[in-house]
Amino acid sequence: MMNIQRIMKQAQAMQKKMEEMQEKLAQEECEGSSGGGMVKVTLNGKFDMKKIVIDKSLVNPEETDILEDLITAAYNDAKNKVDANMQKGVSDVTGGLNLGGLKLPF
Repeated sequence: MMNIQRIMKQAQAMQKKMEEMQEKLAQEECEGSSGGGMVKVTLNGKFDMKKIVIDKSLVNPEETDILEDLITAAYNDAKNKVDANMQKGVSDVTGGLNLGGLKLPF
């Protein structure tokens, strides 16, 4: 029979590691780009946009739809990178244990 106290200690240790990982990931930044690097978006680990860089050649009032699409694509690229970092962090903390689609609270 498993020792319930041991299991509880392991769960508490895992929770502490998860909190530390979340804090670390919140500080990291990922850059996404689109249009061959003409639009770049930087997000932190909480998906807050920290920076956007737009190549001046894209600033044309008659082509705002292209610019809007490129900004959206760059944001999504950065978001996917943040997601990948989170999944790696969770996997590192849990030792690859599948926790049934656990989503981080931010």
